[in-house]
Amino acid sequence: MSLSARTPDARRRRRRAGAVTVLLPLVLWLAACQRDETAEAAPAVGGATPVEAVTLLTAHLRAGDLAAFARDAATPELRPELDAAWRAGRTRWPLDELPLSAQLPSVLAALSAPQAERVLLQTFNRQFAGAEREMRSAAVGLGGFAIQYLEQGGDFSEDERAHYTQLIAAASDWAGAAPLADRVRAQETISALVAAARAGGIASDAALGAAGMQAGLTGLSPLFTAGKLRLAAYGLDLDQTFDSVEATLESQTGEAARVRMRYQLAGRPVDAVIAVERHDGRWYVSDFLAHARAAAAAPAAAAPAAAPAEP
Repeated sequence: MSLSARTPDARRRRRRAGAVTVLLPLVLWLAACQRDETAEAAPAVGGATPVEAVTLLTAHLRAGDLAAFARDAATPELRPELDAAWRAGRTRWPLDELPLSAQLPSVLAALSAPQAERVLLQTFNRQFAGAEREMRSAAVGLGGFAIQYLEQGGDFSEDERAHYTQLIAAASDWAGAAPLADRVRAQETISALVAAARAGGIASDAALGAAGMQAGLTGLSPLFTAGKLRLAAYGLDLDQTFDSVEATLESQTGEAARVRMRYQLAGRPVDAVIAVERHDGRWYVSDFLAHARAAAAAPAAAAPAAAPAEP
């Protein structure tokens, strides 16, 4: 993948294609409705080896530690720039790496609203309860669209296309058999996510920005962890997926290397090759580092044009 910044349109297309991967139940019904480190010795970030650059980030996702993921996915000199861009609302990296990142503000608002559980459950009952066949058909259709999009267009490297196609195929198979319209699971999921959002103390995108990148990500970790647990109730155990990761060094030339990553997603094998690179003796996943650089350099949104003066 190029290290150049993606265009806003390319980022939107990436999110649309990725939205059918691992959080499909949330797409189908929920979306409807610094700390100061200056006094501490800076810890080593990134991986000590090419393989560790991959397995370290996997371990952070397994632990639900989004702040640690951000710390080890980008080089230290980028951290102040990323935090400044985060506080200014110019980026939400590394959340931009996840499906549904564009829906995060509306999800936070829905989960933190007064009587959120009752309102969200009413929405589910009205639109999705019992509509098992329709939801499965929609999920499979979305998966087919995403795979076609990956094959025919989009700003993806060949490695990304090969990896994401496998992810989407596995997730689509899972969604085609998952009990997405089950009311009991929906009620339990809503309750768990509302409680997790309250525990994290992040009620809006504005609050997320004001907290700064590290504190904001720490506040979101309970919601991320709760989301993983609830997906397991639908038959998609992401912790099991993280535990299944096997990473091996495929090649290394100077400051660049390629790591082969094999794992199981929803019972299907995924086999991907990940590019990594070395900076100041530490290794980082190239795609994540490229996205972090682009996020740090993201320009401020253009101000709306002023209305013409009245004659």
